[in-house]
Amino acid sequence: MSEIFEPSTHSQGRNPSNLTALKVPPHSVEAEQAVLGGLMIDNSEWDTVADAVLSVDFYRSEHQLIFQTMTQQSEARSPIDVVTLVEALDSLKELENAGGLDYLSELAGNARGTANIHAYTDIIRERAILRRLISVANNIADTGYNTGGKKAAEILNGAEQQVFNIRDERPKDQGPVPINPLLSKAVDRVDELAGLDGSLTGLASGYQDLDEMTSGWQKSDLVIVAGRPSMGKTAFAMNLVENAVLTGEQPVLVFSLEMPS
Repeated sequence: MSEIFEPSTHSQGRNPSNLTALKVPPHSVEAEQAVLGGLMIDNSEWDTVADAVLSVDFYRSEHQLIFQTMTQQSEARSPIDVVTLVEALDSLKELENAGGLDYLSELAGNARGTANIHAYTDIIRERAILRRLISVANNIADTGYNTGGKKAAEILNGAEQQVFNIRDERPKDQGPVPINPLLSKAVDRVDELAGLDGSLTGLASGYQDLDEMTSGWQKSDLVIVAGRPSMGKTAFAMNLVENAVLTGEQPVLVFSLEMPS
């Protein structure tokens, strides 16, 4: 990984002795610089990086601005390099806020390619999650000290929701998937079905006519049993469950909204 270097517009007026007394939020300037510089010299990894992190995941404001501008360029199908970034940032009058031409040039010049860009992206994402957790924890603590008349149960529900939101607002871990592995799995499944005896390819329901129409219950199936009240829907569903347990030797979990607990 390349050395950490400072943008010229942000390198003045710092007192290291004052900074040592502060708790600095988790971050990795080195990883952020490696990702941004790598993308400038090789755009082929853009989709992978963009699927994993957002601009707000970068700790430094100039890095957030650079990545946000990269996102806009990608959406406009424009190449991403030092020249195009300088033009885009200058047109937005944000070039100096992004560190200036010298800093952008250093990002690209110090990059070591994109061989390890996935690992660096993971570091950025992990540190961003930790910072978000710290922020949420501080909010929860403040609410605990200043309840504003809220009951403990209400505060607890709000705290849980804030933590859950961290997970929900994250980009999905799995982005676009190459088609070759999917095709291999599909071909393997076709070969498996071709070698079966009979037409049953899933879990038997216990009703021959139904199995002939459905070929059995398939993985990820959503089956809705509808009918008027007292027509035997629950009994029918329980028969399906019983058959899955007895003949299919499959564990079954049953929930009923009519159960009191």
